[in-house]
Amino acid sequence: MQNLTYDVVVVGGGPSGATAADDLAKLGRHVLLLDRQGRIKPCGGAIPPRLIKDFDIPDELLVAKARAARMVSPKDKKVDIPIEGGFVGMVNRDQFDEWLRVRAENHGAVRQRGMFDKLSRDDDGVSRVHFTIRTDDGMEKAASVRGRCIIGADGARSEVARQAVPGAEKTKYVFAYHEIVKTPEDMVQTESDPSRCDVYYRGSLSPDFYGWVFPHGDTMSVGTGSADKGFSLRGAVGRLRDAAGLQHATVLRREGAPLPMKPLPRWDNGRDVVLAGDAAGVVAPASGEGIYYAMLGGRLAADAVHECLVQRNPAVLKQARKRFMKDHGTVFFVLGIMQYFWYSTDKRRESFVKMCEDKDVQKLTFDSYMNKKLERKKPMAHVKIFFKDMAHLMGMAKT
Repeated sequence: MQNLTYDVVVVGGGPSGATAADDLAKLGRHVLLLDRQGRIKPCGGAIPPRLIKDFDIPDELLVAKARAARMVSPKDKKVDIPIEGGFVGMVNRDQFDEWLRVRAENHGAVRQRGMFDKLSRDDDGVSRVHFTIRTDDGMEKAASVRGRCIIGADGARSEVARQAVPGAEKTKYVFAYHEIVKTPEDMVQTESDPSRCDVYYRGSLSPDFYGWVFPHGDTMSVGTGSADKGFSLRGAVGRLRDAAGLQHATVLRREGAPLPMKPLPRWDNGRDVVLAGDAAGVVAPASGEGIYYAMLGGRLAADAVHECLVQRNPAVLKQARKRFMKDHGTVFFVLGIMQYFWYSTDKRRESFVKMCEDKDVQKLTFDSYMNKKLERKKPMAHVKIFFKDMAHLMGMAKT
């Protein structure tokens, strides 16, 4: 194996890495997809219509279709928001991620199960990816392959990023935790709905984020997150289950993981490595949405790597981040400010949920979420929302 040279080695087989490997394989590139597998990331599993369309996701992967969202305030005020003319798809990450990896393999990518160890460089300047393979009898053996380009899609706290990209170690993280519970047979006894995503804004559930109850067909994801290391996420999820009437639901598994707080200032090493997905920091503030942005990041990284190989010009690797930030940097900036302000106290959370009653807010929010574009068709709606926001900020709006 150590004598094999690939056009591209993709480290990490989540949505970002699998998408990058698939796109490159379809372009005729010799691709190795290295993934440790066996790990399911804690994730609400929501995917918008834009993702389903852009990445050709079949309907059978959707375990539920949410047609409404419910916002719940600290004082238990509930605001139901219908998703008009569409739905948000819900996926189970173990099935979804594996389907993406299989698709990449079917298009020609070579799959290799293993744990990434380090990068080195051979005498001719080509990078070498070192990893560990666990054999069927439980033994471990070292292996390596050469790659003309490397895509680091190995998640938050990416080891590829730490070793290859300057400044990656300065990234801050939040921690997400959720419990997968069995959907109760009698939903009447709960506060939940199998066709609705519930979002709880309460300091007792998170001092700087929110709690969620998302439907997944015969299971449900109940979780929260926080950057406060002293805050008990497991205790908060217990309180959330009580609030949602799910305190007696059977827990099937528990999962936790770090999530990056914002895009890294640099995604490439200026030579042959580029980052994608959580490794690049593309989890949206305020909402915590990551699957769409991860897959888009994987696609942009694949495009940049392909052009790098065609032109033999490492400078084009910068295009992955440049293109992403051009299209989504403003949204990330606005969401970051929103989270910093509205999620800071229960008084502000109460105002925030109250503001979500407004039809203009609802429409513009869901138009942007579903289509991944800032809605500009109704400028007067933006003006109205601005003045309503100011009223809430200055305490002139009743909650």
